[in-house]
Amino acid sequence: MTAVIEKPASKPRPWAAPPRPAWEEEPSKAGLAGKGIALAFACLAILFPLWIVIVTSLSSRKTIDEAGGLVLVPKGITFIAYQELLSGGQVTRAAIISILVTLAGTLFSMAVSVLCAYGLSRSGSLGHRWILMTLLATMFFSAGLIPTYLLVQSLGLMDSYLALILPSAISVFNILVLRGFFMGISPELIDSARIDGAGDFRILRQIVMPLSRAVLAVITLFYAVGYWSAWFNASLYLNDQDMMPLQNVMIQLLQKQEAPVGLGQAIKTGQLSGLAVQMAVMVMALLPVAVLSPFVQRHFKKGMLTGAVKG
Repeated sequence: MTAVIEKPASKPRPWAAPPRPAWEEEPSKAGLAGKGIALAFACLAILFPLWIVIVTSLSSRKTIDEAGGLVLVPKGITFIAYQELLSGGQVTRAAIISILVTLAGTLFSMAVSVLCAYGLSRSGSLGHRWILMTLLATMFFSAGLIPTYLLVQSLGLMDSYLALILPSAISVFNILVLRGFFMGISPELIDSARIDGAGDFRILRQIVMPLSRAVLAVITLFYAVGYWSAWFNASLYLNDQDMMPLQNVMIQLLQKQEAPVGLGQAIKTGQLSGLAVQMAVMVMALLPVAVLSPFVQRHFKKGMLTGAVKG
């Protein structure tokens, strides 16, 4: 009598596709090929312009002149445009301003949004229904640009960095997503914490927020990208050019209104191409979003869908 040796179960491969439901048909070869071609074209449409911008920013004036403008094939790489931009002139100052405004604005917006969403997610909180209806009304009705400008002016926020944060600090959509996620947390878990003597702030800090990392990461990215990419508030409320963030300086460069301080002479003497400077500023503006997005990408599905369908 021979013994039957059982083979150990194979470990699931993390890169393998999830099991297909029994009612779903297997995809055909033509369908798979069509999806691959569509994805390839989509990636090409996104990466090709980005490639041209990066290559042009790293090209010398001679290469750009030979190409007649934007460079497709690199012929030598030079970092002179980035060296001049980061040498302490207007672009460096604008980049520092954008970073500080983004950090401060994101922190303030997240603090207010989380507190508001948690209060609205508790059905017994004071006036939560009226506050919720008021917030929803602002999504469909707005006072307009002129009243907002007059309000900012009357508060003394003109030529102030607070004017870049306060007028657009809160997004009702983000609050609703957070509220939906908070309402999906088990009430029994919160009730047990209350029995142990925990208050609302402790429950929010030690129970709700740790369980909501996915949606918090997504909303934080939304706020950060909004502050980093914002330019309208600065053009409306700031008159001092030394206070302008990076996006406004980039717009001035692209419109060829004026060269940043310290670069005008380098461009006139032929050491630097104005087009390379424009592309380098665009790369600097895109770099933070491109670096941070992959770290939050895994939270998008869980954070947005769960917060949208519950509550």
